[in-house]
Amino acid sequence: MAKTPRAWQRMLSGRRLDLLDPTPMDIEVEDIAHGLAFVARWNGQTQGDFAYSVAEHSLLVEEIFGRMVPKATPAHRLMALLHDAPEYVIGDMISPVKNAVGPAYEELDKRLIAAIHIRFGLPAVTPVRLKKQIKKADLVSAWMEAVQIAGFGPAEADKLFGAPDAALIEGLDIRLRAPKEVRRDYLARHADLLAQL
Repeated sequence: MAKTPRAWQRMLSGRRLDLLDPTPMDIEVEDIAHGLAFVARWNGQTQGDFAYSVAEHSLLVEEIFGRMVPKATPAHRLMALLHDAPEYVIGDMISPVKNAVGPAYEELDKRLIAAIHIRFGLPAVTPVRLKKQIKKADLVSAWMEAVQIAGFGPAEADKLFGAPDAALIEGLDIRLRAPKEVRRDYLARHADLLAQL
């Protein structure tokens, strides 16, 4: 009889997260912040001395989302901050790889985000309208990243991600920082939003 392959990962918090059947009890924000601070966007193909992390991206998306939806509730802003949280264990796959992997990646992502949301008192599934708003903020962030650090020209980024409203990104810049700094800021923003729920 064949042995079932291991589908769990030990977290630094000591939790044992089953990737196929995640439970909210095994989710800790410290694990999320730590993992995301070390996961590179763009497969690491960015300029600078530090990788552009998913944690930094998540902070930017939450900021852009707040500008797009000024009356967003703290819960909605927390969902924006956590939009890529499953990547703390499954990594960040660029869109072409996600498309090649197919529905299996999406299903894994859905299970993880549901457990993460429940852990922090949010609905398991992000409402459709809110998900679209967060995705729009995500695309604005992707445009900024593409142009500022990933070697894309504005015209190419416009075709792939859509040209952002200049007023929406005024004063925002891509930040490349040490993982410990990004982790600290991610944890602080998460705590701030959680306290407002």
